[in-house]
Formats: sequence, C-alpha cells, structure tokens
Amino acid sequence: MSMSDPIADLLTRIRNGLAVNKHSVSMPASRVKEAIATVLKNEGYIEDVTVTEEGNKKQMTIQLRYHEGHSAIEKIARVSRPGCRVYCSASDMPQIHGGLGVAMVSTSKGILTDRQARSAGVGGEVICTVC
Repeated sequence: MSMSDPIADLLTRIRNGLAVNKHSVSMPASRVKEAIATVLKNEGYIEDVTVTEEGNKKQMTIQLRYHEGHSAIEKIARVSRPGCRVYCSASDMPQIHGGLGVAMVSTSKGILTDRQARSAGVGGEVICTVC
C-alpha cells in the first residue's frame, strides 16, 4: 500500500511515541525523512537517529529526548501538505514562538531550519514546525 504523505507519517509516529513516553520509534526510511530527523537532532529535539538496512529496505529508528519526565518536543505539526503546499521566500520565513521554535524548510540547498534559510537568503516549501 502506498502512502500519500510519508512526512506526515513520520511526524505522527513521533507525536504518538511521545504521547505514550516511548524511548524510540521506528519507521521505513527515506532521504527526506533522514534529513528531517537530522535537523531535529541538530536542534536538540531528539537524541539520535539510526538507519539500518534489512535486505533492500531501510529502517529508521529515532531515539526520543525527555528532560525530567517531559518531552523535548512540545508540539510538532505539518504545515505544507500534498493538497495544500505552502511556500515562502527568505524574507517571509515564519518565526515560531518568537524564535524559540523551529520551522523546517525544503530549499534548493536541502532541508534547513528557518534561521538557516533566512541567513542563506533562500526560500522554499515550509515542511513542518516544531516547538
């Protein structure tokens, strides 16, 4: 069965794992999902990302981060969907919670945070927001 929005599936698996205090979540891997997970790791929202290959299929495991019983991710939401794409220029880049949160943007230079895209002067598709 094909999935119409694998990025939304990634975000939902993370959200569901956090809701039941799981230490890790697993899912099928892709380059885009790996890039999003790497940005989440670099920003300190998750502990680690590992990708294993079983035959010809790749499996990605994300170690979730908690601090004193509370998850590092308070809210994670999809912005641009297959039915309604959302694009913005570098000057119109959204700021999440006054700069405390992160918006992930798919640009010509890869998947960047809103701060990185603004400083590089590139715009793109706003994938999701995390705070």
